[in-house]
Amino acid sequence: MISLATIDQYLATCSHPSLQHWSNIKLAHRLSVAVIIFWILLGIPYMIYFNIIEQSTSHKLICTSTNAAFFRYHVYVYIISLAGAIPVTITVLFGSLAYRNVQQLAYRTVPLVRRELDKQLTTMVLVQVVHNFFITIPYTIVTAIINSPILPNDPIIVAELQFANIITIYLYYLNYVSPFHIYLGASERFRHQLIYVLFEIHLKRWRRRKVNVDQVSP
Repeated sequence: MISLATIDQYLATCSHPSLQHWSNIKLAHRLSVAVIIFWILLGIPYMIYFNIIEQSTSHKLICTSTNAAFFRYHVYVYIISLAGAIPVTITVLFGSLAYRNVQQLAYRTVPLVRRELDKQLTTMVLVQVVHNFFITIPYTIVTAIINSPILPNDPIIVAELQFANIITIYLYYLNYVSPFHIYLGASERFRHQLIYVLFEIHLKRWRRRKVNVDQVSP
């Protein structure tokens, strides 16, 4: 989704009308549905090939693939490619292009309100791109090293890599909790909208309901 958002922001800030035409809400809805269906289908094999097994050395229960071919697919296709290199490459490339487009907005005949909105949206997306880059790449690199066929059998090195893997996994899962805080810090409009929704709409609605409950009919 962040890859699609970065591409959309690049298209929205382009000077060519033919490219701007591709940035529309109908296409965004269709691509979002397609992406959701794709990732659901991609996750179905994990229900079949992943099982809870007991490690022979530590006797700990872990969830992993018992099929060697699927495990290689999980590491090299899913983690390193689909969840690592491909989205990072797309977001960095189109994020850089969107940043260049925004820098040129001042030289175009673009309405001031539209120009400021484009700048804020691009700032939000670019901060998210930078954040994703620094928390995705370490996990991808460590995973590639751990599953490398030339990895030495030194138990100290293996233990250090396993520790690094745990740390990078924790960092990787920041992907799912960070967008709200990033957008809150990067966009003044987002902060104002959040305050308006929480206090001007929901808090006042809750107070009116409380007053109505506390009132006693004559």
